[in-house]
Amino acid sequence: MASKAAPSCRLVFCLLISAAVLRPGLGLYTVSSAYGDTIIMPCRLDVPQNLMFGKWKYEKPDGSPVFIAFRSSTKKSVQYDDVPEYKDRLSLSENYTLSISNARISDEKRFVCMLVTEDDVYEAPTIVKVFKQPSKPEIVSKAPFLETEKLTKLGDCISKDSYPDGNITWYRSGKVLQPLEGAVVINFIKDIDPVTQLYTMTSSLEYKTTKADIQMPFACSVTYYGPAGQKTVHSEQAVFDIYYPTEQVTIQVLPPKSAIKEGDNITLKCLGNGNPPPQEFLFYLPGQPEGIRSSNTYTLTDVRRNATGDYRCSLTDKKGMVASTVITVHYLDLSLNPSGEVTKQIGDTLPVSCTISASRNATVVWMKDNTRLKSSPSFSSLQYQDAGNYVCETALQEVEGLKKRESLTLIVEGKPQIKMTKKTDPSGLSKTIICHVEGFPKPAIQWTITGSGSVINQTEESPYINGRYYSKIIISPEENVTLTCTAENQLERTVNSLNVSAISIPEHDEADEISDENREKVNDQAKLIVGIVVGLLLAALVAGVVYWLYMKKSKTASKHVNKDLGNLEENKKLEENNHKTEA
Repeated sequence: MASKAAPSCRLVFCLLISAAVLRPGLGLYTVSSAYGDTIIMPCRLDVPQNLMFGKWKYEKPDGSPVFIAFRSSTKKSVQYDDVPEYKDRLSLSENYTLSISNARISDEKRFVCMLVTEDDVYEAPTIVKVFKQPSKPEIVSKAPFLETEKLTKLGDCISKDSYPDGNITWYRSGKVLQPLEGAVVINFIKDIDPVTQLYTMTSSLEYKTTKADIQMPFACSVTYYGPAGQKTVHSEQAVFDIYYPTEQVTIQVLPPKSAIKEGDNITLKCLGNGNPPPQEFLFYLPGQPEGIRSSNTYTLTDVRRNATGDYRCSLTDKKGMVASTVITVHYLDLSLNPSGEVTKQIGDTLPVSCTISASRNATVVWMKDNTRLKSSPSFSSLQYQDAGNYVCETALQEVEGLKKRESLTLIVEGKPQIKMTKKTDPSGLSKTIICHVEGFPKPAIQWTITGSGSVINQTEESPYINGRYYSKIIISPEENVTLTCTAENQLERTVNSLNVSAISIPEHDEADEISDENREKVNDQAKLIVGIVVGLLLAALVAGVVYWLYMKKSKTASKHVNKDLGNLEENKKLEENNHKTEA
């Protein structure tokens, strides 16, 4: 490369290149790189103003230099030497930083950056270290099983492609295994790939197992050095099958339940604590002295309450080794009387009973139309509101899924009952006539009018609730009229009439139908009124007797009274004739 320099300094350069010195203050500098990454080496020299060019070289093991890259300070051109191992891998920047792509183990060398002026040559060495993380260790050639009290090869732990090499450690349940004569034997070997120079490490473990190793995990790890220092990678854990003889038998009930109920399918499973486990057992059912030979399971389907009892199992070759369990089959019976659909008449009596029989105390809940009742229903005199769908439901709280329920659909029928009321509008221009009907099935209401008048908003009806509803019309009669309300269902046809006077003639309005919740209050008030009326009648009777005695003394008064009585009798006959005509 000296030929690339200016002719005037060719001789000086040759002299300096043969006597290049390390710049004072610059010691060895190390660059660490991961295998396959790009190695970046800064020049670590201050670029002088009279720089002619810069070069990079590396030193062979015998100390001889190999130049690999050149960059002129004037032409800014870069040239790479014909070194096969670095072909297409080098990059030299303007500040003379050298980059080597795809780092290899063979790149571990001493590289030197050289800056050349007319008067001097400056050098800055860099040591390159390349690291390769090994593959995750893996346990291979695993033993299919380990027998107690026998020294057996457990397996090989292998970790590949490491640089530098590492160490392998074995673990049992997280604790390091150390060699122990006759119980733990560890052999370690390492191989190097002649092409990649990467290490493969293998460690074999021979181990004498005991029953304490059952389900104990074994693992291995590789410890290696990287750019950031020492690191450790662990393998996946491996659990080995440990063979040992059976010493105890146990019995299980499957599926595991807190309680068993009638109709369940249950499976008895007999287990020996040896390994491999025994495959054949004798099962003894309640009341059966002879055992049933079977595999390690025996299934009972659709069990009944008489299946309650003691169940046992044993090994076929060791009948003295027995395991037992007690099975209780819970049951629940419910009887509702009456049940299904029942039709009764209003006022009837209907006794209802829900009888429970169970293996333990059961809870009972009554529902009516999806609403929980505070107590069981009792009907001494059926009302329309008693109709509905009743459900008696019982359950054993401790037994999942053990529930029973029976339903009663109660229908309360009744012939139509009618009550008619009227109201006069405050303006005095119209009157509202209401026909209150009670009955089930729902009676149909029909109105007829005798007389003349205009009908407004005819047959406006209320909702049908608890066997009651009403229909009303608004009229403005020009003369006295008679309104007839007819209610009819499948049981009977009922008719009632109400006389309504013309608008110009005032008359007494009748009260509306009272609601169910106020009926009891009204009944109490009615009792009080009846008491008052009886008192008034008694007073009137006394007054009548006194009046009769007085009238008896007066003949004239007596004739007048007879005349009045005759008029009253005549009016009574006329009223009866009117009612017959209306009917």
